Amino acid sequence: MTDDTWSPPHILLAVDLVILTLRETHLHVLLVERGIEPYRGCAALPGGFLNNDREGLLAAAHRELDEEADLDATQLHLEQLGTYGDANRDPRGRVVSVTYLAIAPRLPEPTAGTDAARAAWRPVDAIVSGELPLAFDHDVIIADGIERARSKLEHTPLATAFCEPVFTISDLQQVYEAVWGVDLDPRNFYRKVQKVPNFLLPVDAERRVTKGRPARLFTAGPATTLHPPIPRPDHTASRQGE
Repeated sequence: MTDDTWSPPHILLAVDLVILTLRETHLHVLLVERGIEPYRGCAALPGGFLNNDREGLLAAAHRELDEEADLDATQLHLEQLGTYGDANRDPRGRVVSVTYLAIAPRLPEPTAGTDAARAAWRPVDAIVSGELPLAFDHDVIIADGIERARSKLEHTPLATAFCEPVFTISDLQQVYEAVWGVDLDPRNFYRKVQKVPNFLLPVDAERRVTKGRPARLFTAGPATTLHPPIPRPDHTASRQGE
């Protein structure tokens, strides 16, 4: 760059959170009602700008989890989802959002953060179908978060992040069905998960009482990838929260 008049563009950096959990066997995402402009009164993902010029991205994600949802980042699955920086995504100026995907079982009722009027769990179906419009490009971000979760269920033990520390295979099947948006045959599912080494570890000391025979209990095993994978049915590959 030889033009001495050039200066770097002014860019604001934000962190947004796609927080997923299962509620009554349905996949939900945490949304807040914005209490300030722009998009005051609209539903949006929890998040915000960096607290200062020395705050790291992951530290900001941990802080937002605590402020917006009263969640401890060390007690859930957290991974970076992507970066969103279209020039016109925010009317306040050039804002780049680094987004994180967070997953945990049976998350509590949320408490609104400092710039939100209220917070609530909403079924992802309402967002992906367009029934519930969102601020900024948060519908795109949520769709990407859902697809990330759907894809990783095939090849990684991510599904166990939606479960309690001890769970049944039926509990795990409910996760796959909720995230993929399909009904799965219980016997086939049982065989598939049992074929994956170190995916699940049996808990022999406890059994959950059911109407029929007691269900076997498991905990997450040490596997980081699933081999063989558990492929989702082909007709769900392009579904969006049906």
